[in-house]
Amino acid sequence: MTERTASSISQLMISIGTQLDASLRDVSASESEGEATRYRASISKILTTMLVEIMNPIYQEYPHLKPTNLE
Repeated sequence: MTERTASSISQLMISIGTQLDASLRDVSASESEGEATRYRASISKILTTMLVEIMNPIYQEYPHLKPTNLE
């Protein structure tokens, strides 16, 4: 993967993660505890997959692209 592509994907994954985090706050504020727990578990799976299968391989190849808050 080129550095340009890696950078673009990294930025996309960070943006998606931010949006998913915001959705967790919305669901927690407006839905039942059970629904919020179910949703949180689903989002956790998505975020873990993004990190392990997409972001970590990018940061292994291009460590300078890794955001400091992920270190």
